[in-house]
Amino acid sequence: MREYKIKRGYNPDLNALVTQYFGAKGNVGQGMQFEVNGIGAITLKQEKSSLFIDIVPPKTICSDYSIIKKWNEFLFDATGKDTKERKKEFGKI
Repeated sequence: MREYKIKRGYNPDLNALVTQYFGAKGNVGQGMQFEVNGIGAITLKQEKSSLFIDIVPPKTICSDYSIIKKWNEFLFDATGKDTKERKKEFGKI
């Protein structure tokens, strides 16, 4: 499970973002689980200013690399941090 900290002062509607990007409905505050082709089974939960994400990879590999771009765009919209900022944050751990 990974913890993504949401940028201070940034308040996205995570439920709407999950629906927009992946077509899944649920409540991120209570925790939700859905499956995406190419990524696998995703479990999301928001606690205060952090987003906890757990991914179980699929058994078959997908050759569509556009899903990586879509995932990074989702994380940017959900946390307010781009890839470089998230990488720097994980380097501190």
